[in-house]
Amino acid sequence: MENERQEILEGLLEVLKTVRTIDPERLVGVTEETDFLTDLSTPSTELINIAAKVEQKFNIEFEDEDIDRMGSKVKDVIDLIIMVKERSK
Repeated sequence: MENERQEILEGLLEVLKTVRTIDPERLVGVTEETDFLTDLSTPSTELINIAAKVEQKFNIEFEDEDIDRMGSKVKDVIDLIIMVKERSK
């Protein structure tokens, strides 16, 4: 399980590197506790865009309520990805 979270975190970082509103230097040392809004200065409107890229990257599909429930920390996104993967099994 721990391994899966690490893989998702790495995939998530790849996604975040493509988001032009995030300063790549802020992505150094990102952990599950990193907050998109405060630590990465991500505009809240950008989170939808990130969610769409995450769906493509991990080949999953979020429901609207998943996105509504998504917190602003990296771990929240990882939890969501794992939940959606489990749901689609």
